[in-house]
Order: sequence, then C-alpha cells, then structure tokens
Amino acid sequence: MSLDRISAEEALETLGNYSDVIDARSEGEYAEDHLPGAVNWPSLHDEERKIVGTQYKQISQFEAKKLGAALVAKNIAEHIQRDVLDKPREWQPLVYCWRGGKRSGSLALVLDQIGFRVTLVDGGYKAFRAALLADLPRLAQRLNYRVICGPTGSGKTRLLQALKAGGAQVLDLEALANHRSSVLGMIPGVQQPSQKAFDSFIWAALRGFAPARPVYIESESKKVGNVAVPDSLIAAMRTSPCLDLQLSDDERVALLLEDYDFFIKDTAYFCDRLDALVELRGKAVVTGWKEAVAAGRLDTVVRALLALHYDPGYARSMERNFGQYPQATPITATDRTMQTMASLAQAIINKDTSP
Repeated sequence: MSLDRISAEEALETLGNYSDVIDARSEGEYAEDHLPGAVNWPSLHDEERKIVGTQYKQISQFEAKKLGAALVAKNIAEHIQRDVLDKPREWQPLVYCWRGGKRSGSLALVLDQIGFRVTLVDGGYKAFRAALLADLPRLAQRLNYRVICGPTGSGKTRLLQALKAGGAQVLDLEALANHRSSVLGMIPGVQQPSQKAFDSFIWAALRGFAPARPVYIESESKKVGNVAVPDSLIAAMRTSPCLDLQLSDDERVALLLEDYDFFIKDTAYFCDRLDALVELRGKAVVTGWKEAVAAGRLDTVVRALLALHYDPGYARSMERNFGQYPQATPITATDRTMQTMASLAQAIINKDTSP
C-alpha cells in the first residue's frame, strides 16, 4: 500500500509537489471553489448526488449507499479509462473531496491498487479552506506593497498591466474578481467568482510573490463587485506607500469610453446600470444622464459621472483609508496609451530596484 495522508496545512505547503491535484467532488462543488490547479474527477456528478441524497433521507441509508457505490464505481471507471491509462508509474496524485473522504477514498483506493503513489488530504476541501483562510494573513503581511492610486479613468489598470509586462510583481484584484470595482463595474456576460474562489485566487497569487520585491496593487475598496478583499490584505494595503497617477480629464473620458465600450454598444444596458445611482444622485439627475445617452452624448455623461460621482467619492475614500496617500509619489501620464504606461512602469521599476 502506498496510500499517504497529509493534513490540510501540509497540502498548503506541498501543492506543487504532485503530478496532479484531483478534486473528487461534483462539478458544482468544484465550480464554487477548489484547490489551486486542481482538476475535477467527480466520484458523483451533481444530479447523482441529489438522487443519492434524496434516497438517503427518504428511503434507506443502506439502499442509498448501494446506489452511491454503483455510481461511484461507474464514474471512477470512466476516469481511469479517460485520464489514467496513459499515466506513467511515477505519476503521483493528491486527491481530496469535501470532508469525510468517502468519495476521494474510493478513487484513491483504486489508483493505489493500480500501483500509483496516492496522497489524500485529511478533512478534504473543508479543512483546506480553513487552513487557507488562516494562512492568508501571514502571506499578506510578509509582502511590501506599492499602492497605485488615482481617480477613476486615470489608467491604474493599464499601469498595472504595464508593470506586469515589465516583470514587476502585480496583484490585479479587479482581474481576479472579474469586475471593475464600481457601481458600473460589472462586465456583461462575465460572472464573478464565488467569495471562496476569490480568496483562493488571492492566496495563490500572494504565495507566488517574492518578499524581497515590491508588489504593485490598485487602491481598491473592501468590495470588488460582490466579493470582498480579505481584511488582512486591506489592512496591509492601507498602510503602504502610494503612487498617485494623474491623467487629464479629456484623456480620462476617452480611456473610459475605450475600456467600457460595451456601454457604447448597448446603451440600453448603460441606462439600466445608471439606475443604480438614483438613490445617490436623485432621479432627475439620472434621468438627464439617460436622456443624454439616448442622444449619443456618452462623453458628456462620462464627464458628469466623474465630476459629480466618482471623483468626490474617490477623494474622500483615499483621505479616509490610505494613511500614506498625502505623501504619495506623483506620476503624470501625458496620455492614456499603453506606450506611455509602459514608460511610466519602467521608470517605477527602475526606481524601486535601484540601490
């Protein structure tokens, strides 16, 4: 027998040591969140779990276990046929399920009998999730951050992208959250991750950063759409040095019209999203904005949104939440192009790496 067991804490440290990480839970459980890099080999599919669970509660535990065993055996056979026949003897998977280990244990037993060295996570995903949440503060606090500040439309995301392209360490929370972090920041047709998955994305990113080098991050609020940034990371960000990116109002309007081009393509959707501002700005103001959108004057609406909504709110937030913002290093972009952002990024990197 070569079946090993490790704690969730050990799994955190050794994820990269396995040939594959296999999640034996159903597709729905896997979609909500999973260990970084894991592949999904359901021992029971979503619908099968429902059927077995219903039989367990309403008919008989014994009958449900028989049905579950038959379904698990069928599914494992399919995984072996599809994914295992070409594996070499040296293949060493890490396997887990929800908590009890029955689904992962069944798969692991078959793989072990074949002759593979298999490792199981004690306590499964539930224990891993708890260990990850406990580890997040340690990872967040060991790093040095440079917070990219600047009003809406100043090009913060573009600068982060340029910094990453230049080899810098970048944590792009909006990219991880699939959201642009404002009341109008939802991206059409793009679903946000669950809170659990967002936490896992952040943990995996933080784990990969070198403490000796700075990590560049945008001055986000606690919420990015429907997901929340971990408290430990927010606390670290808010006490970190700031860089203040400035861009002219004309360039900001042009940048926003480029980055939010889906509003131009679907003005009805834009007007629908503007309704979210009625409580803050009043029905008459929002109605005026919607009329301007209908007339094709989107640039006028964007300029008004900046002046009346985004800029005042951003200024208050920075003053209230980021302690080093008054001493922020000013960065002026002459235009919104990626070429300009790349030049700024290189200057920032050079300054932070100079002796």
